[in-house]
Amino acid sequence: MSHTDPSPSDQILSRLLGLHPKVIDLSLDRMHRILEALGHPERRIPPVIHIAGTNGKGSTQAMIRAGLEDGGARVHAYTSPHLAQFHERIRVAGNLISEKMLADTLEECEAANDGAPITFFEITTAAAFLAFSRVPADYTLLEVGLGGRLDATNVIDQPHLTVITPVSIDHTQYLGETLPLIAAEKAGIIKPRVPVIVGPQQDEALRVIEARAQGLTAPIIAHGQHWMIQPDRGGMVYQDDHGLWDLPLPNLAGPHQIQNAGTALAALRALGATEAQAIAAVTRAEWPARMQRLKRGPLVDLAGTAELWLDGGHNPAGGEALAATLSAMPPRPTHLVCGMLNTKDIAGYLRPLAAYAASLTAIDIPGEPNTLPAEDTRAAAATVGMTARTAPDAAEAIARITAEDPAARILICGSLYLAGRILRENG
Repeated sequence: MSHTDPSPSDQILSRLLGLHPKVIDLSLDRMHRILEALGHPERRIPPVIHIAGTNGKGSTQAMIRAGLEDGGARVHAYTSPHLAQFHERIRVAGNLISEKMLADTLEECEAANDGAPITFFEITTAAAFLAFSRVPADYTLLEVGLGGRLDATNVIDQPHLTVITPVSIDHTQYLGETLPLIAAEKAGIIKPRVPVIVGPQQDEALRVIEARAQGLTAPIIAHGQHWMIQPDRGGMVYQDDHGLWDLPLPNLAGPHQIQNAGTALAALRALGATEAQAIAAVTRAEWPARMQRLKRGPLVDLAGTAELWLDGGHNPAGGEALAATLSAMPPRPTHLVCGMLNTKDIAGYLRPLAAYAASLTAIDIPGEPNTLPAEDTRAAAATVGMTARTAPDAAEAIARITAEDPAARILICGSLYLAGRILRENG
C-alpha cells in the first residue's frame, strides 16, 4: 500500500462522517443506544478522571497524565480534536492506539450502530470506550468534547474524579450566550458524591459550579479556597490543606500554564500523588500546538534565521493567554500568520494580540470547508488596529515576512485545524 492510500481506519472514519447530517448534535440518546448494543464497554473501563472546561483541558490532562505515569500508573487518555492524525485522540495504556485496534473497534461500532443516525464524535467515543475496556490500566483520562452535560463522554455514572478547568464564552450556538449558562453545561459532568477539582473561575461561573456540586453532595476542591498556586523565585509554589510543593515552572509555555498546572496538581493530590510526581507533571507534559517552537520541516527551512512558533488557541481567552505568553518572551518583532474558522469571535481573539503583533498575514485554512476567508480575517485584524494583509498560504506568508524582517518571530495561530495542517507538513 503506498503511503498516499488511506489507511483502513481512515476509510472507516470517512464513512462514519456520513451517519448524521450535523457535525454536532448534543444529546445522550444515541450514545446510550450504541453502548447498549456494544454490551456497555463504558462500565468496564479503568477509573475515570473526567475533564471539562473551555480552556486548558488538554494541557491539564497532559500534566495529570505525566504525573500519574511518573508514579508507574498505566493511563488511558481520550482527547479531541486531533492535529495530524486521528490516532492522537486515543491513548491506550500510554501509547497511541494502534492502526489495527482503531480499525477493529471502529468497525465493531459501525456494525453495532447499523446505519442509525449518530455523530462522528459519538461513534468514535464509543470506539475509544471499547478499546479502553479491553486493555488493563490504572486510570482513564476523559476529556469532554463540547460542553459537558450532553457531551458523548458524559455517560460515565461513577467517575473517580471530575475536573473543571476555566470556563469562558465559546460555542455559544450550542452552550448558551452567558457565562452562567455555559458553566451549567460544564458542571453537568459533576456526579453524586464524586470529588470535583475546580480551576480558576470567574465568580458567576464558580457560583453555578458550586451550587451543582452542593446539590449532588460532591466534595468541591476549588482554586482560591482549597488550593493556590503562584510563581515564586523563578519557579512556582502549589499549596493546599495538605501542605506545600515547591516546583519548577511548567515546561508548557505561557503564564496561563501555571493555573493549568495548579488544576492538574490538585487532581494529582486528590489521587495521592507524591512531590516527585508533581515535578514530573509540570516538567514532562507533552501537548503539541500550544505555543510550540517548530524545529524542523520545510517551513522552518523557509523561515531561515526567523523563529517559527505554532499555537492552536482560537477564542478570546485563547487570545489573552497567547498575548500573556508573548509579553513574557524576550522582545522581538512578532508577526502573526493567522487562519481561523468562520464560527469564532475573530475580533475578540485578535484584540489582546494587537499590542504584540508587528503585523498579521491572514490565510485560509487549507482543505477546511469552514475556514474564514483570509480577507475577512484581515478585515477583523484591521478593526483592532493591526497592520494586516493576506497571503495565499503559510509558506508565502513566511517568505514575505522574512524578506522584510529576517530576525522576526513568526507565530502561526488562530485554529487547531490550521495547527494540525502545519504539523502534518512539518512533523
